Amino acid sequence: MAKAKEEKTNVIRLLEAAGVPCTHHILDLPKGEVPDGVTAAALVGKPAEEVFKTLVAEGPKGEHFVYVIPVAETLDLKKAARAAGVKSIAMLPQKKLLPLTGYVHGGCSPVGMSKPFPTFFAEEVILVDTMVCSAGKVGHQVEVRPDDLIAFVGGQVADLTAER
Repeated sequence: MAKAKEEKTNVIRLLEAAGVPCTHHILDLPKGEVPDGVTAAALVGKPAEEVFKTLVAEGPKGEHFVYVIPVAETLDLKKAARAAGVKSIAMLPQKKLLPLTGYVHGGCSPVGMSKPFPTFFAEEVILVDTMVCSAGKVGHQVEVRPDDLIAFVGGQVADLTAER
């Protein structure tokens, strides 16, 4: 009996080709279901503090920025704008996500977007040994060391999350 071939996403292929150690997690989801980040964390078996979501925002001149923050946190738009060096930002409308990044809602990864954008990681990333984020497809997650991922995408660490 032949072993089923693991479906690799482009994100996994890019990281492996660059020699970035990573673990691919495939979630068992009903067809068409897009779990929220906290649910995805539970399905991967990780605390929410170790699982990150990728958000895309627009600046006042139409520029785009990527923010990677813990799934249970909220992006503070003022802090995010400050990190990007612009006056203000607004979240990218969902209908623009796929044409701009190549990713759908629930499957957006900081790795392998259609073109590179300035990418900022919430400072909470320094508190974890490994982080989990989308592997570029709904139901697929990748686990990597934060320093490796930040270096791979040319990211920066900043204070991005809203105070609780």
